[in-house]
Amino acid sequence: MTLCVGCIMVADAQSTFTERLQKSNSGEGKITVTQDKSIDDLVNGKTADPVQSAPRKQTETTHATTTMPMQEKSEQAATHQEPETRPATPDTIDTRKKVMRGYKVNGFRVQVFAGGNSRNDRLKAEKTGNEIKTLFPEEPVYVHFYSPRWICRMGNYRTYEEAHEILRNVRELGYQSAIIVKGKITVQYP
Repeated sequence: MTLCVGCIMVADAQSTFTERLQKSNSGEGKITVTQDKSIDDLVNGKTADPVQSAPRKQTETTHATTTMPMQEKSEQAATHQEPETRPATPDTIDTRKKVMRGYKVNGFRVQVFAGGNSRNDRLKAEKTGNEIKTLFPEEPVYVHFYSPRWICRMGNYRTYEEAHEILRNVRELGYQSAIIVKGKITVQYP
């Protein structure tokens, strides 16, 4: 009796994780697992061969909480696409966040938008920031949450006169609530 239980335990220990998932139990739904051979090897404890990459492998498994039919899952997987990445053209403005390296000094910024603390105000601040980046590509734009409101500010101006010139240009573009604020600005190392 003890020998028989030991043989079953050794046989079960030799099966892989994926094989144990594939066991059909009554009353449980089926799912399809689609994975690369290297992931299968990683999950099942085998060493992955980085030189040789096998095509995706479909494995049917069972799971108690799955209710979506396999056909819907394969249709979902077929419609999923990776986002396109396009090379930047000279007329395209990069609106990604840029990190300025430098040191902090007292100076001025132009505050273009100040809202509340709602999700809608956050979206307005980000939209305003993107518009300002498009209109003034050479100026840094800062969209932050300073409790209790979302703020969009631009520029790093050492003098009030520099900030006032930009403020005049921003107001001409329709941002009538724009103001100049005093605070710490980032100045690049010489």
